[in-house]
Amino acid sequence: MDFIFMLTRDDQTIEDCLEVYDSVRDVPLGHVGFKDVGVPPDTLKRLRDRIKEDGRKSYMEVVSTSRDSCLRSAEVGAKLGIDCLLGGTQVDEILGLLRGSSTGYFPFPGLPVGHPTKLGGTPQRIADDTRAMVTAGCAGIDLLAYRATDANPLDLIRAARQATDQTIIVAGSINSPARIRDIAGAGADLFTIGTAALDGSFNPRFGLLANQLRRILAACAGSDLRAHDT
Repeated sequence: MDFIFMLTRDDQTIEDCLEVYDSVRDVPLGHVGFKDVGVPPDTLKRLRDRIKEDGRKSYMEVVSTSRDSCLRSAEVGAKLGIDCLLGGTQVDEILGLLRGSSTGYFPFPGLPVGHPTKLGGTPQRIADDTRAMVTAGCAGIDLLAYRATDANPLDLIRAARQATDQTIIVAGSINSPARIRDIAGAGADLFTIGTAALDGSFNPRFGLLANQLRRILAACAGSDLRAHDT
């Protein structure tokens, strides 16, 4: 189990993302991401360049809600040269925009609506969407499990896991070691975390962001050990 540190709060990239990233560059993070809204594209480009310079994988999650805005965001991601584009539901069109690039695409299965996004859909719908998305050429899925309105979050992760061997990213509301253990046991590969680290709520006994991230890394390692033991 591993995580993507998202420089985001309230579904937007934080305005001081560059300074915040610089403050934790010595933490052994493997994955760093941001949203498609909140700061100008040139700021995202500078952030992406620093992530690449540090040998980390870069992620951009699309939170735009309309078809046209999602496609524009996908174009931005391709131009930035990010490693992974997360979100959106316009699978064929976005894959077409990314064709020829090295960017992997991880769309939202189910029925995402609104901003902040909620997720409609049963486990069967998630499984069907996941299977179709991977068959179409997606590198995996971005599952808003804890934003679900129609099902238990862990049931959605299990359904997606049964539908594919590709990467399952769980996005949103992962805020404790217990929740990390739960999603690891259900079959998730990665999760995103932003606010819980930035606000210090993942482990309130630590004040520095770097220490929050180290505790999250430790929780991920602990979940891997438990999975191996079982």
